[in-house]
Amino acid sequence: MKIAILGGSFNPVHIGHLFLADSILAAFDYDRIILVPAFQSPFKNASEGVPARDRIEMLAASIPGDPRLTIDNCEVNREGVSYTIDTLKDIIARYQPEGKPGLIIGDDLVSSFHEWRSHEEIAELADIIIARRLQDQGTSFPSDHSRVVRPHKVLDNEILNVSSRQVRDKIKKGEAWRYLVPAGARYVIEKRRLYGIQAHPGRTVSFPEPREGELINTIVQLENEVRCTLNTDRFIHSRNTALMAWDLSLRFGLDCQKAYLAGITHDMCKYMKEDELIRLSVRDGGKISKLESRKPGLLHGRAAAVLLKRKYGIQDRDVLDAVRYHTTGMKDMVPLAKVIYIADKIEISRNSLDPALITLSRNADLDTLFRTVLDNTVAGLRARELDLSYGTRRLLAAMEKRSMP
Repeated sequence: MKIAILGGSFNPVHIGHLFLADSILAAFDYDRIILVPAFQSPFKNASEGVPARDRIEMLAASIPGDPRLTIDNCEVNREGVSYTIDTLKDIIARYQPEGKPGLIIGDDLVSSFHEWRSHEEIAELADIIIARRLQDQGTSFPSDHSRVVRPHKVLDNEILNVSSRQVRDKIKKGEAWRYLVPAGARYVIEKRRLYGIQAHPGRTVSFPEPREGELINTIVQLENEVRCTLNTDRFIHSRNTALMAWDLSLRFGLDCQKAYLAGITHDMCKYMKEDELIRLSVRDGGKISKLESRKPGLLHGRAAAVLLKRKYGIQDRDVLDAVRYHTTGMKDMVPLAKVIYIADKIEISRNSLDPALITLSRNADLDTLFRTVLDNTVAGLRARELDLSYGTRRLLAAMEKRSMP
């Protein structure tokens, strides 16, 4: 997969950010743009913004259902001042992109690029993409950039006259601002009263109900509900699972939208208390095992499948089974269920993820990949002396039987 990186404070994200990402995708052959919010940029005053979790929330609310864009919170997790060289090395190691990743910078930063930490190494590791942010002042683009940043690509993009500072100032002054940011970001700003916004009694913001038969609308609705329910790290995991499921489905000829739907909702009940999980799970007519009684958290996939069917009207058996069995597995899993099981275990934000599994996910057939991920998962459980679920034991027994001569 070919990726490009767009970092920034996103304080808040505005239409110019997403228009730039879209322009990069249209102009070059990248498959995905990684949006990297800074915990603290070396170029920005940290006191001017809002907490990182709010900035990530605004980003996440702005891109539901779009697999071309993803969020990586590596700089937020590191905390402190963010340096591009550290982020670049981290992303290359985890994502293992095809070729050099693109690194998108604005032409307003070009003149100071030589002051960046390890700027020469940055230019070796990434393809620098210079995008317009400054209005023309009678000089041709890219002017003398070649003497400052070499090598580089140039995006001769349109400039939208909007900045995060402008949005913040307009909100603070009570001026018009709402259509300078994506609808999802506007929702978060109004709900959380960010940037000094004044309350408007009686005003509510909601996302439209999906039209029947349009799966993408259902995905957008559910992604927004998952985002509002789960904590930031869990939501990032869910969206990365959805993206990994999308990529695997594209490779193996499965329905990408169904895979994304299952991926984004697989952990939607993770926030529930144990008694809630039990009450919801038994509504599928099944029993609670001894292991599930001791560890009701294992029921979150089963509970999510019940919720998807009863509350949201999802009737697709493959989607429901993929969500239900993503933790434990089950005998005779269909391809989509295998994809979600794999994606949940090897999505890019997983701690201590073995890079070899990412490589394998791009080369192995589905069954080989599934068996490898399953074996790794079981080995990890046994190393921690944790019990295997009934579903996992049945799956292992069935696979052993099929492998016998």
